[in-house]
Amino acid sequence: MNTPPSPWPRTADPLIALRPWAAPEVTSWGRLPMSAVDRRAGALSLDGRWRFQLLPSPGDEPGPTWSWAELPGSWALHAAEDPPQYTNVRMPWPEFPPHSPASNPTGVYETQVEAPADWAGRRIVLQVGAAESVLLVHVDGRPVGMSKDSHLAAEFDVTDLVRPGAPSTVRLTVVKWSDASHIEDQDQWWLGGVTRPVLLYATEPLHLADVTVRARRDGALRVDCRVRTGEGTGALPAGWYVSGELDGLALAQDTAFDRVNAEDERVSDFLGEARMETVVPEVRTWSAETPELYDLTVRLHRADGTVADTSHHRIGFRDVEVRGRDLLVNGERVYIRGVNRHDFHPLTGRTVSYDDLRADLVTLKRFGFNAIRTSHYPSDPALYDLADELGFYVVDEADIESHDHAHEIADDPRYLNAFVDRVSRMVLRDKNHPSVIIWSLGNESDYGANHDAAAGWLRRHDPTRPVQYEGAAKLDWGATDDASDIACPMYAPIEDCVAHALSGKQTRPLIQCEYSHAMGNSNGTLADTWAAIEATPGLQGGFIWEFWDHGILQRVNDGRPAGRGGAGLYDNGVAAPGLRWAYGGDFGETLHDGAFIADGVVFPDRTPKPVMYEHREIAAPVRLSVEGEGTWRVLRVHNRQHFRDLSWLAAEWEFAAADGGTWTVPAQLPDVAAGGSAVIDRPEVRHGAGEIWLTLRVTTAADEPWAPRGTEVCFPQVRWYEADEGEPVVGADGTQGHVPPPRTDDEGLLRHPLLAAPPTLSLWRAPTDNDVLGGMAERWRAWGLDSPARETVSVGREGPVVRVRSRLLTGAGAVEHEQTFTALVDGRILVEETAVLPEGLTDVARVGSVFETTGGFDRLAWYGQGPWESYPDRAVGAPVGHHSAAVDDLFTPYLRPQESGGRHGVRHFTLAGAGHELSVRLDGPRQVSVNRYRAEDLAAVAHHDELVPRPGCVVHIDAAHRGLGTASCGPDTSPSYLVPPGVHRWSWTLRAL
Repeated sequence: MNTPPSPWPRTADPLIALRPWAAPEVTSWGRLPMSAVDRRAGALSLDGRWRFQLLPSPGDEPGPTWSWAELPGSWALHAAEDPPQYTNVRMPWPEFPPHSPASNPTGVYETQVEAPADWAGRRIVLQVGAAESVLLVHVDGRPVGMSKDSHLAAEFDVTDLVRPGAPSTVRLTVVKWSDASHIEDQDQWWLGGVTRPVLLYATEPLHLADVTVRARRDGALRVDCRVRTGEGTGALPAGWYVSGELDGLALAQDTAFDRVNAEDERVSDFLGEARMETVVPEVRTWSAETPELYDLTVRLHRADGTVADTSHHRIGFRDVEVRGRDLLVNGERVYIRGVNRHDFHPLTGRTVSYDDLRADLVTLKRFGFNAIRTSHYPSDPALYDLADELGFYVVDEADIESHDHAHEIADDPRYLNAFVDRVSRMVLRDKNHPSVIIWSLGNESDYGANHDAAAGWLRRHDPTRPVQYEGAAKLDWGATDDASDIACPMYAPIEDCVAHALSGKQTRPLIQCEYSHAMGNSNGTLADTWAAIEATPGLQGGFIWEFWDHGILQRVNDGRPAGRGGAGLYDNGVAAPGLRWAYGGDFGETLHDGAFIADGVVFPDRTPKPVMYEHREIAAPVRLSVEGEGTWRVLRVHNRQHFRDLSWLAAEWEFAAADGGTWTVPAQLPDVAAGGSAVIDRPEVRHGAGEIWLTLRVTTAADEPWAPRGTEVCFPQVRWYEADEGEPVVGADGTQGHVPPPRTDDEGLLRHPLLAAPPTLSLWRAPTDNDVLGGMAERWRAWGLDSPARETVSVGREGPVVRVRSRLLTGAGAVEHEQTFTALVDGRILVEETAVLPEGLTDVARVGSVFETTGGFDRLAWYGQGPWESYPDRAVGAPVGHHSAAVDDLFTPYLRPQESGGRHGVRHFTLAGAGHELSVRLDGPRQVSVNRYRAEDLAAVAHHDELVPRPGCVVHIDAAHRGLGTASCGPDTSPSYLVPPGVHRWSWTLRAL
């Protein structure tokens, strides 16, 4: 699209001449103060198609040729000249702060706007929801203002520039790199653009400039109003006043406030201040469990009583305080079951719709989360509305992270204004949300005077909430003289947290701002961590890192982002053929941090990963315990909530028997108050010879704002009967009679018509991200565990028995392996195995058997933990029972292919397909995996589109399997989940049907 050149030369433009991208002292020019008055309702949306040019640098002139861009949006997702780039800590260019590179992509957006004719005489404001990272605004060629902070809105008074009823040209120039980029060095994609909605709104010249709400749990309500006229500098007209009502209850004017201001000579000609108050009888308090909201309306009146302006708020009555080493909400010590959350969408980057945000929070609610940290910047405003409504505790975090140059910037006076500006504007915007219970000064920016300055402003403006900042508290969790009211470390070993809580030196709550790094197949020991938290006063939880895998949907053929055209081209965490989830390095960038951006508890399409089910059970509102012994045993139900009883839940009993099937009977939850417990009626149990597991399947009893009636909430489970002691893997007469021995080859390898590859010893797994970044994968390869040489020592045959001794040669010594194959009269083959690992193999991935089936098997049924993936240190959320699934659905598509799809505690399983069945019974609960890929297949590729499924199934039966841990960023698994050297024994039977 060709248009005439710009009518104004950029060289004469004062905004360009200011060079604000190279001036950290300058945070804005012409920008209006932030406030908590929401103007979205009734505004004129400017979202949609804008003319667009991408310039090499901010000093370049736009040319005559324009393309189109959709706003809000990021140009990196549609402009080939500047593709996405991911770095974690490192800045993507070498210049030191406050400098940025000379080659600096600059997007220029233009559109024509026509304000309604009836806006004549009104005050007109342009709001740009967010722009990365420097925004310059012009109307009809005249400079309006500039702003920094890529994650908060900027508003500009354009009353003198926009003519109601006539067209005006609005230009938004967005400079990608700036001095501000050094304090926006967050762990996410570098994108550029206008990422939140753009709108135009009008008010009367006399308007509400701000409204501050204080609503306490005792029902006391205070509303403070600020009033201005015109651009905020004109004299106020005489006789104005404010009124308010709360769900029909009128608020009273605080005459004492007016009197004190008058006596203290605090009455201004151009800034009006008024206060209203009331006390709500029998107030319904707000919490994450009971998010009770009231409608507050504030009106500004002219002297004749007509309404000049109105502000609507949804408010909640609640108190937050730190008392000693406890964080209290409404006087109760609450657990923070939180997650870190970025604004992200695989098609639109940081542009997210209201429906996207609601889907995010509904997902979190259904999986037991009650808290969100807005890492590492204030989120889209709609998130806070939803958190208020659905019930989440929010740590609202300022847009400050100077990770690559942290300590230099923390005390750099050139950045002082930026720190205070970003913290204060966040607080001014979000202060009326009951969901916001803690303010955060930012992330990973060391600690310095700039933080103290921001904290000082914050504590003065809002003394009702605590402040946290990891950098302030990291050197001394017990300090009392820094900027953080909460000790909020990241990735601290739980042993260190417990030791601190028991040391007698704890002075404040300990709530980890980041823990349990969810990169790939991860989050091992999450249940152990929470067991320690719940058992230790002074520990209150933390925020898992993080919610999203930030995979951008990418076309394989040309390497470009799919953009909005990719809608519907993914499902269940898997991209459609011809597409893939891109991570660092996939867009041709040489400086990047790879798959470290794929570290969420959901896939890029919001499909829950298996860890979500683990968390759901850990955070369950209902728990089940067995008390007593024998016929005197009783079942006790525990209400683990802080404020709510169990009346919102329904339940039924489910029984799973090892030697039978699954059946259900009705259950009636007792009336149990928050924090209490009660005995529940014990159901009748049909007892066979094997173990029986009893599950209380808990669902919503009625529709909730986040879940329809019947939505699964949790599945607490207990073992009601244990298996008989010493139950053998074969029956009593399985070895009777004369049968030929199993067929083996000269190397002693079992040959079977339904096996494409015989059972062999496996010590290796396709490295998880934790294995790679934690150093285990490198050690295993150095030992040669990925491809050990096998030597046959002996093959002995006697009757129906074949005994094979072999040796696997590794870099840490030889592994002695013995397999005994016994043919049973009923057609089964009994396999008994022993592996002796030398002392040098101190920590291997697994010890077990691996074999491959012939093609045609496409379904697995098993008795054990499931139905979703589970591992030794991440198995609480997978109840024992009878499960079945398609083989292709057993595989978990982590963005970088790796070990996945395992099921823990499996007792027996059957593969079926093509008219055949292959049944395996194990000597005890074992780790089992069945999928279409060998470990080396997974380890050889970087993306799933490169994988080629094998026709048969690759089956692993592990006597021992290493835990997952979180070593990609944080502690490794606990020692009890490591696979040690020494003797490992296991046995199993194989039967073809």
